[in-house]
Amino acid sequence: MLTIGCHLSSAKGYTAMAKEAEKIKANTFQFFTRNPRGGKAKAIGPKDVEQFHLEASRLGIQKLLAHAPYTLNACSPEEKVREFAYNTMADDLRRMEYTPGNCYNFHPGSHVKQGTEKGIEQIAELLNQILKPEQTTTVLLETMAGKGSEVGRNFQELREILDRVKLQDKMGVCLDTCHIYDGGYDIVNGLDEVLYEFDQVIGLSRLKAVHLNDSMYGLGSHKDRHAKIGEGKIGKEAMIRIINHPALRDLPFYLETPNDLAGYEREIAFLRSVRQEP
Repeated sequence: MLTIGCHLSSAKGYTAMAKEAEKIKANTFQFFTRNPRGGKAKAIGPKDVEQFHLEASRLGIQKLLAHAPYTLNACSPEEKVREFAYNTMADDLRRMEYTPGNCYNFHPGSHVKQGTEKGIEQIAELLNQILKPEQTTTVLLETMAGKGSEVGRNFQELREILDRVKLQDKMGVCLDTCHIYDGGYDIVNGLDEVLYEFDQVIGLSRLKAVHLNDSMYGLGSHKDRHAKIGEGKIGKEAMIRIINHPALRDLPFYLETPNDLAGYEREIAFLRSVRQEP
C-alpha cells in the first residue's frame, strides 16, 4: 500500500491533523514541531495525544514526519544561533517521545563562509550532543538543493555528517525530489543511476522518507522552488516512476507542494491511481 500524506498545520494539535489526514485520504503526514519561522512551540496536551493515538490506529496512520523550523542552523558561524539549534532540537526530540517511533527531519544548515568542512563538523557535533540511546525517534538529514552555502548539497556531504555521528542507529536521510533535481541529480532520465549512487555513497538502508515535490526551475538550478505534481520540470511520468520504484515504493512519501487541502487531496488521489500494487 502507498504510504502518502502532506504537510499539515500542527496549530490545532495532533487529533486535528489526524482528522485532516482522513479528509484527504492520507495515511501519514508531516508537521512543523513549532513556528517554522520562529522558536515557539505549542504545549503538548496529553489528552490530545491520547485521542490522536486512537484516531491513528483507526485510520492506519503511520510514520509521522516532524519537521524542524527553518530558522534552525546547526552550523552557523554565530554561537547564539547554534545554541538556538541545540535547544530547539533537544526540546523537539523530547516532545517527539509523545508519539514514539517516528521521524524528525531537519535541514543541515548553511556554513555562511566558514567552509563546508567546518559546517559538517559543527552539525555532527550538535547531533552527538543531543542524540540519546533511549530515544525512539530517528533523526533525518534532508537532501538540499545547494543554494548559497547550504550543507547537504550532495550525497557525499550527508555521508560525511553521518560518519561523524556516534549513535548511528538514530540517524537516517530524507530525500527531497525537488532538492536533488535542483541539485543536479537527474531523477527524470536517470533515476536508477541516482539511486545507485545514493546506495554507494550513503546506503539505501538509511533512506527513511521521501519529500515528493515537483521542481519549478529544474535540473541543476540550485533554486529550491517546489511545484505541484506534474506542473514542474520533473513531471508526472517521473513521479509515477518514483513512487513505484522497488527501492522507494515501501517508504513514506510526503507532499510539500504549494497546495491547500483540496489540492493535496487531488494529488494523493492521482498518485494512488497510478500506484502499481503487486
